[in-house]
Amino acid sequence: MKTAAFIVPTGIGASIGGFAGDASKWARRLAEKVRLIVNPNVVNAACFSGITPNMLYVEGYALDEFFRGRLTLKPSVNNKIGIIFDRSIPQNVLNVHINTIHAVETVYDLNVIGYEVTDSAVGVEFFIDKTGASMGNVRDLLTLKRAAQSLISKGAEAIAIVCRFPEEQGDDYANGIGVDPVGGVEAIISHYISKEFRVPCAHAPAFDDITISSNIVDRRCAAEYITPTFLPCILIGLNQAPKLAQTGGISIDNLDFLVYPSDCLGGIPVLEMSKRRKKIYAVNENKTVLNVTGSHISTKCDIINTYEEILELL
Repeated sequence: MKTAAFIVPTGIGASIGGFAGDASKWARRLAEKVRLIVNPNVVNAACFSGITPNMLYVEGYALDEFFRGRLTLKPSVNNKIGIIFDRSIPQNVLNVHINTIHAVETVYDLNVIGYEVTDSAVGVEFFIDKTGASMGNVRDLLTLKRAAQSLISKGAEAIAIVCRFPEEQGDDYANGIGVDPVGGVEAIISHYISKEFRVPCAHAPAFDDITISSNIVDRRCAAEYITPTFLPCILIGLNQAPKLAQTGGISIDNLDFLVYPSDCLGGIPVLEMSKRRKKIYAVNENKTVLNVTGSHISTKCDIINTYEEILELL
């Protein structure tokens, strides 16, 4: 069976995959034909997950290192998961997350070894930068490092992170317009832990308001508006995230092709695939706020109009 990667970068307003699990439809169909590497952004959908057994769930920093040829992916299931909670999360919100852990463990038979509350508030801020992409700042990354170290010392093989976020501003995202405002800073958090410890990780935001809205929202982000916590999807993904290694397992040499939006081709996965003269399918129907096409970076891609066409090619 061939191995491919299906990636939708986080925080750049992708019309498919820029919301809540809305690229899952295409990832699931591709994974019926190939073993598929996905980033969390593709399949995460709050209380749902689009992941299937033939997918490898890999966070962005580890993905970049994989494409650079610096690490390999060893398929794994039933990983021991440790969870980090931000000290500043109110107790009532933390209680809802603890109930969520118990529910996901019960239904999916996950192996959550425990959780750590950070010794100080993480201090997350997020904003949209001048390019229109989602960005942010984290005041105390070291408190996350200490909590992760404690969990790993207790046997954790994958780390879920839940930080308190300020309430989201505006209705654009709910109406299917623009960028998920929290995606960029979530990537900063997960990249940091992945780089420090070389373990699979993923992040879910926690908000003080845990009431469920009765407003009708865009169907692509609806999953995030029917649950008070976004933790289930990352636990389900981390359960089968591949272990990160230096040798053995799946390497960039084993990758047959990459699927990527056609107007954001400046990322490391695309550049590294191009350097190795491997096949890149650049999909026109998936629009982002960027404008970096193959012509801008002299990268040879197979321009494909729709994800459906890729399925037909396979």
